Amino acid sequence: MDLSTALKIVIQKRDLSSEEMTAVMQQIMTGEATPAQIGGFLVGLQMKGETVTEIAAAAKVMRSLATPVNITGEHIVDTCGTGGDGASTFNVSTASAFVVAAAGAKVAKHGNRSISSSSGSADVLEAARVNLNITPEQVEHCIDSVGVGFMFAQKHHGAMK
Repeated sequence: MDLSTALKIVIQKRDLSSEEMTAVMQQIMTGEATPAQIGGFLVGLQMKGETVTEIAAAAKVMRSLATPVNITGEHIVDTCGTGGDGASTFNVSTASAFVVAAAGAKVAKHGNRSISSSSGSADVLEAARVNLNITPEQVEHCIDSVGVGFMFAQKHHGAMK
């Protein structure tokens, strides 16, 4: 299914099947879709209301294309934020990553720059002079040695640049 067809479906407030959403997300995440197509589709999907099936299919595609980070241990926490609250609050998810790690949990934090909030995780860490340009192996080492590692969305999900 191409993105134009998917947009027509969601504008009609009809749900996409798992297979249809998978095809659309593959186009989006591999760079085959234009920013205008992506924006139109996401607005249409949001106006229709996303289903569990659509979200699960999108997540599966994103995970299949993500750069893997191999972390040892049973319990790993991610304190990913919402991507912007629009209320200009401080970056709670990044601060909480360090609190959780200090309490003994392993934290595999991922995030990006700010879009609609005052600061994204990457902005906060960069201001603290944290090197965001690290390999998956370096993320693994950070988690193993200090309890927290950051996966910059632009590196972890190549399509999220």
